[in-house]
Amino acid sequence: MTKPENAGDDYDIVIGGAGLAGSAAAILLARRGARVALLERRSDPEAYKVLCTHSLSANAYPVLDELGLVPALEEAEAVRNEVRWYTRWGWIEPKAAPGGPGLPYAYNVRRSTLDPLIRCRAAQTPGVDLLLGHQVTGLVREAGRTVGVRASTSRGEREIRARLVVGADGKESAVAKLAGVPARQFENGRFGYLAQFRDLPLPDGISHTWFLEPDMAYAFPNDGGVTVVAVLPDKKRLPAFREDLEGSFLAFVRALPEAPPLDSAERISKIIGLVDYPLHSRRPIAPGVALIGDAALTGDPLWGVGCGWALESAQWLAEAVAGAVTGRGDLDRSLAAYARGHRRRLRGHQYLAADFAKVRPFNPVERLMFSAAARDASLARHMHLFASRLIGPLRFLNPLVLAKASVINIKHLRRSGAGAGADSPIPASGSRDVHGAGR
Repeated sequence: MTKPENAGDDYDIVIGGAGLAGSAAAILLARRGARVALLERRSDPEAYKVLCTHSLSANAYPVLDELGLVPALEEAEAVRNEVRWYTRWGWIEPKAAPGGPGLPYAYNVRRSTLDPLIRCRAAQTPGVDLLLGHQVTGLVREAGRTVGVRASTSRGEREIRARLVVGADGKESAVAKLAGVPARQFENGRFGYLAQFRDLPLPDGISHTWFLEPDMAYAFPNDGGVTVVAVLPDKKRLPAFREDLEGSFLAFVRALPEAPPLDSAERISKIIGLVDYPLHSRRPIAPGVALIGDAALTGDPLWGVGCGWALESAQWLAEAVAGAVTGRGDLDRSLAAYARGHRRRLRGHQYLAADFAKVRPFNPVERLMFSAAARDASLARHMHLFASRLIGPLRFLNPLVLAKASVINIKHLRRSGAGAGADSPIPASGSRDVHGAGR
């Protein structure tokens, strides 16, 4: 429900930010018995994030299911996100094994559809008070820990106390900064622009990603017959790109292998983007504070996993602290458990993403895996599980998989009569470490 400003201010949890992570956390915590104040700086309940991949990777599906959003997304015609990836060895096209279960999926859905939907569900959840037009401006501290927030509203400043303050307010999180939680940044060597097109035909109507080494591009079909098309070139190309943004964007897309036929579609948005978007990670807790979504970890948008991680981190937090914030456990221990789980699940993914953001051709192990996945259906399925963040780097690059990929490529070289050269997808001995990703 939306609560009047003069109501009581004591809650179990106050959440700054009513986007995906904040709204999901509010729902999941309230269902577990917590009293939740959900603060949103914008006054419009239909507000949404504009600059986004508009994609929920398959790791988000269990959270969507727990939230009860799957039927609503299907009704909204969200697109199940099957995908094919272009590489120099051809297309990687994950398909279900004959006679086996379908591949895991979630949805491509515009944030203009998704954000109001999940925020409305949060407002309808018993135990959640949605407070629109509330901007967190300060933290209330007692005895060295945070016990609430100060928020500015159209009627002035307001103090709201709670056992736990949650920052779900994005990459530039005010809660994190006010709590003194620093961010470790990783340079991103690419810039990005995207636009939305209506009625853009794509083969099989599924998502396409192009790995051009080092440039990237993708086309993700969404609800309403709208496709998000994005380009992510090397920053070295930015000055020339900016001289004619529209012309450069369209030329880049038209030059893609099996390029989307833009002339057959209607562009319905401006070309928007970011020229500097570093990755960052924060310790997701402080005394009396937890961070979720982009406030805790911001990945590289080229992978399209930020929305999934936002929902997952909300679920992890709810599972860890619900008992403690309702008086049935130790809050500091619960927060520490959340932080350990967050780090264990996402550290390896972020390490690899930060390395790939340096803008370079594929390294030896990437060449091995991508080339083999383009040639073998089972490895294409394996790559789909990793790209969907359903498995981590250690399972993705386990020795048996690397050995299988090597055998696939050796057989291919023998059949084709090609020799091993500078472009060989078979890594030299000792190259399995992948820069320490699995340590």
